[in-house]
Amino acid sequence: MPKGYWVSVYRTISDPEKLAAYNKLARLAVEPGGGRTIVLGGRVVAYDAGIAERTVLVEFDSFEQAVATRESAAYQEALAALSDGVERDFRIVEGTPMC
Repeated sequence: MPKGYWVSVYRTISDPEKLAAYNKLARLAVEPGGGRTIVLGGRVVAYDAGIAERTVLVEFDSFEQAVATRESAAYQEALAALSDGVERDFRIVEGTPMC
């Protein structure tokens, strides 16, 4: 069964304090929304047009669940705390785990 994934790649982090505030609030939205963080930071080797910055991957049981969590009031609060503290590429994708 396909799952939903949040994929975030941070181009720049200009305000680490805003990112820290966002992280605390985002967790309060993601976990109740059924999200499981699979990748959080770590080393990156970027190829082609890739960006060697912080990368986050969150898995949800469905694409719809991932979208609903992104649109939730709790996550909107996290986004407000983040505001202009980072520049990132954020997307929600549907996929089937290969394992």
